[in-house]
Amino acid sequence: MVMDKRRLFPLAAMEKVLKNCGAERVSDKSKAALKDAIEEIAEEIATNAVRLAAHAGRKTIKAGDIKLASKK
Repeated sequence: MVMDKRRLFPLAAMEKVLKNCGAERVSDKSKAALKDAIEEIAEEIATNAVRLAAHAGRKTIKAGDIKLASKK
């Protein structure tokens, strides 16, 4: 399944994160770079969480799967 990556996280949210971390000004390229990095990490965590749930014989992804997958 291929997801439309343009709509996963809005650029406005990336600007908010950067400003909450102390940035006074944020370029469009920096917002896009952060968005790409976060989406790549999120996809890796989600893939690992799906594998963990399947290994446990479940179809439902649980919070514990996400927590464990994010530690890898």
